[in-house]
Parts: sequence; C-alpha cells; structure tokens
Amino acid sequence: MGRHDSGQPAAPLHRPEAYPARRPPPVAPMPELIDLHTHSSRSDGVLSPADLVARAAARNVGLLALTDHDTVEGCDEARSACQAAGIRFIAGIEVSTQWRGQAIHVVGLGVDTASPALTAQIDDIAARRRERVLAIGERLATRGRIAGHEVAATALEGGGVPTRMHLARALVALGYADGAQQAFDKWLNRGRPGHVPVEWPELNDAVPRLAGACRAAVLAHPHRYRLSGGALRQLAAEFAAAGGVAIEVNMAGMGPGDQDRIAALARRQGLAGSAGSDFHDPAVPWNPPGRFAKLAEGISPVAERFDDAQ
Repeated sequence: MGRHDSGQPAAPLHRPEAYPARRPPPVAPMPELIDLHTHSSRSDGVLSPADLVARAAARNVGLLALTDHDTVEGCDEARSACQAAGIRFIAGIEVSTQWRGQAIHVVGLGVDTASPALTAQIDDIAARRRERVLAIGERLATRGRIAGHEVAATALEGGGVPTRMHLARALVALGYADGAQQAFDKWLNRGRPGHVPVEWPELNDAVPRLAGACRAAVLAHPHRYRLSGGALRQLAAEFAAAGGVAIEVNMAGMGPGDQDRIAALARRQGLAGSAGSDFHDPAVPWNPPGRFAKLAEGISPVAERFDDAQ
C-alpha cells in the first residue's frame, strides 16, 4: 500500500500561505496635459463649453484654452466649468485671416473678451460668414439642384458662428450626404456646386488688431497650409513682424517630419511654441483634448506666459 493508505488526506505539495498573492505593479499617474486650441458648439465644435471642459478633465488636462472660430461667447461658461474642475483656463479665439489669397488662422490666447477692437473684428468676420453661408445655399440650389436655401437655413439655426462644417452637417441631416467628409467632397469643396470663396481680413491687418487685444497671437496649424517651404518661412516672418509671438509646434495630426520642420521655423523666427489638439468632436477618437507640454529642444513654450492662469 502507498504511504497515504492510512486514510488521512495527503498533504498538499505547496502551501498557499507560503506563496502570497502577487500585487499588481503600481499604475503610473497620467501626466498633466495642456491644450491651447479647442472648439465648442459656440463655433463648429460639437460639445458645449462645459462638456468640453468635462472631457478635458477626464484626460487630466491642467491648462485649457477655448479658441472658437471668430467668437468668445463660450469663454465665460468654459471658465466657470474649469474653476469647478480645478483646471487653469485661458480665454482664447481663432480668427480667420488671409495671406496671398489663402485662408490663414491665428489663435489669440489671453484675450480681452470686452475689447472694442476685438468685438469690431469679430462682428466683421461674423457678417462675412453669414453672407457666405447664404451664398452657398444659393449655389447649392441653382447649381446643385437641391434645397440649398433649406440647407443654409438649417446651418444658421444654432445661433453660433456659422461655418462650412455647419453646412456639411446640414447636408447630412437633410439626406444629401452620408457624412461630413462626403458633404465637403460632393458639395462644398473647390470645384463642387456649393463652393464659394471668401475674402477674410488680410493677415497683416488682422494680427496687429488681435495682438492688441490678447497676450499671445499664435500662428495656427502651419503644417496644413499648402505653401512651399520658402512661402511658409515668409508667412512666419510677416506674422512675427505684425505682432505674432508663437506658432503651433505640437498639434494632433503632425508627423515627426512636420514637427521638426515647424520647430526649425519657430527657432528661425524667434517664435514661442504652442501645443493643442484642435479638438472639435468626440466622435473622432484619435484627437482627444490634451497634448504633452514638453516641446522640441530650443523652443520656448508660450504656455509659460500663462503661469498666472486660474
């Protein structure tokens, strides 16, 4: 008979108490992020300013700027939400300009939302935007043979700053496109029935006015402009001469080559660097709010100018 034939149960080969359960490794805390370029439903974003702040808080964003297109209407709501969430807030705006016939966007950080000069600038651009939406509606009706006037009216319903994105969403809502990108490709882009060019204020006029009403004028998403290397350098030089102090060097969608090229441009022109997501829509999963604050070597962060942000 075996050694355990006494009827007593065999002792376990390994005692559980001799091998305590392994503790999972500690989870490193999420680093604090910043975001100096975001949009809400006050322009062409999807979320309200308060909901945008909530999403930024969930991403551990510690410094947030609301930079809606050609409006500061959402800044008070965003500021209150940031105070409740413990996020430092910068009132901002993204103004539309043009340079050599191409639309160029400039972000203003630390704007004086009560500035008469800024209000006049915003009112002028808002009027141009509304006229463009109506003109696009007319062209969609006459050239596209669809209910263009209804598309324009739908785009203007929200009451915020009307943009081509509002028109794209209206085209989707009315069944003329399956999604916003198809709406642009089929109806709104250059060469399509609803394309209407627009003349924005000249960059050399708009930047000094914006710079006089904010603490930092920033050249937005320079990697997106269809410009040669020489033309982009000339744009940055004229932007700096007009009162611009920073350029976006850390943006969603920038590849390593873009980042190196724009960082070199910033160093050459003596411009500070900014970081932002250009967040619009939570349905775009690859572009959430928040960017790492660290920039390329030799770039002074424009965020350091807002250490007093609350």
